Amino acid sequence: MLNRFGLVLVVLFVLIAILADIISPHDPWDRFEPYEKPNRNHILGTNDIGNDILSELIHGSRASLIVGIGAAIIATLLGLLVGLFSGYFKGALDEIFMGITDIFLMIPRIPLIIMLAAFLKSSIWLIMLALGLLWWTSTARVVRSRTLQVREMDYVASAKCLGFKNRHIIFSDILPNIFPVVVPKFMLTVATAMISEASLSFLGLGDPSMKSWGLMINFALIKGGLVNEMWWWYLSPGLCIILFVYSIVSLGFSFEERKKVNLR
Repeated sequence: MLNRFGLVLVVLFVLIAILADIISPHDPWDRFEPYEKPNRNHILGTNDIGNDILSELIHGSRASLIVGIGAAIIATLLGLLVGLFSGYFKGALDEIFMGITDIFLMIPRIPLIIMLAAFLKSSIWLIMLALGLLWWTSTARVVRSRTLQVREMDYVASAKCLGFKNRHIIFSDILPNIFPVVVPKFMLTVATAMISEASLSFLGLGDPSMKSWGLMINFALIKGGLVNEMWWWYLSPGLCIILFVYSIVSLGFSFEERKKVNLR
């Protein structure tokens, strides 16, 4: 059974990101009195330049979700295709694809992304693309292993005997049986990408043109939030990251447990 609390949290964060312009009390770029404590007009106070922290928090969900979900989609699609074709055709194609996978596995991913973000123009789309192109390897290996099992089943052999093309067998017969292992990997990749984006933003390598939870923590620490004991400034985005990652990971583990039950 799926983790209901995790599902509710995921839906809640997604709705907040979609409806940010409507539910946000202020424009996140509007300026008020700096360093205000939480009050009736600014529930979480204001930052060093007078931006409403609650509005920043609400709009920051967009950048975090865009990077997390976008990178996960890229990584999952790439890993799915590599794993499917590698496991189905085997032989030389399998060796080539798995060789490429091993090369990507040896790349120090976080240092490479830090270098790209430092030397190229900081962009949320660049971070999303880099994360997606570097995090597909584990999905490819899992999909390959499952494909090797499914391709030996009787219904796949029957489809081959009936003359169905490889494309039809891969995408109509094998792919539906791969989804139970792909969904948990997708969920975990979303969580990993979000943590990576928050880490980069915390280091000051995020996209300054978009509000994000990682950048909020970064500015809170370097602009006096910690020194002035403004816990509501840096603690709120940190809690949002923790809650969303928890909800995604719990859903992923729920899908994993459901898959194990179905296999029994």
